[in-house]
Amino acid sequence: MHDEKRDSRPARCVWAGNDPLYIAYHDEEWGRPVADDTALFERISLEGFQSGLSWLTILRKRPAFRRAFAGFDIDAVAAFGPRDVERLLGDPGIVRHRGKIEAVVNNARRAVELRAEAGSLAAFLWRYEPRTEYAGPPRSESPESRALSKELKRRGWRFVGPTTLYSLMQAVGMVNDHGPHCMCRLEVERLRQAFARPADGAA
Repeated sequence: MHDEKRDSRPARCVWAGNDPLYIAYHDEEWGRPVADDTALFERISLEGFQSGLSWLTILRKRPAFRRAFAGFDIDAVAAFGPRDVERLLGDPGIVRHRGKIEAVVNNARRAVELRAEAGSLAAFLWRYEPRTEYAGPPRSESPESRALSKELKRRGWRFVGPTTLYSLMQAVGMVNDHGPHCMCRLEVERLRQAFARPADGAA
């Protein structure tokens, strides 16, 4: 009976586990293409906060992160000053790590600069979408995430290592890393094929 119940469950990536919040994130969000700058800035910020922690911890704190960081509006966060950093360090709803908090504020300012050059944060990030499908074993980074990490660091971004950025690529649909038997894989691939890549405003 136990085997029958287990086999009747939808086939998902193993990491989705049993937590309803994690399952919803897997089923409704992870791997689906994102082109909105605010959503992308939120994802890259949360990926940075996740370093050393579980993603489920970050998901549980996500509403508090959104309240604390003005909904991850790039211009609003770029205007944060030292008082805002101290306020955030006193917020029990988020991860109170000075380096990561200061990195989000710094990265918002760098995103403003990048947006002026490329037209949008989305246009810049999607330049690094892999052009060929990867069929090897699971990986934690890629040549593209290493290249993106190197370029963002050159531009002054923080907490943007190649593993963090590969997680971003997985989350925002730049790659489809749902497993071959996952119920979401084909749907995500259809979404990726129909997705209009952001126009690059670079000269």
